[in-house]
Amino acid sequence: MAHLDRVFHSLSDGTRRAVIAQLANGPASIGDLARRHHMALPSFMKHMRVLEESKMVASRKVGRVRMCQLRPKALTAAQTWLARERRVWEARLNQLDSFVEALAAEEHSNGRK
Repeated sequence: MAHLDRVFHSLSDGTRRAVIAQLANGPASIGDLARRHHMALPSFMKHMRVLEESKMVASRKVGRVRMCQLRPKALTAAQTWLARERRVWEARLNQLDSFVEALAAEEHSNGRK
């Protein structure tokens, strides 16, 4: 569950979501990623650390450049949790829908509209 918490924490920030979107297009250097965000490099690096700690992004040094790559498997736990929650809420909404339809039918049969 701790891994799931880290993934959702990573996704809770717009800058980190933007980095994930950038990396969905392929690997990029820290410099290329940071250029698109209007913040100091140390602040940007804090976001990168969060992404790496959640295992959503992997980085490696290539010469003098640090390259980053998306690790989509890290999203599997979040995707599984969201799918399970969706099934639960769809079932609840279906029950509510059935209840409301039954209530409306009962009112209609009692002569109320």
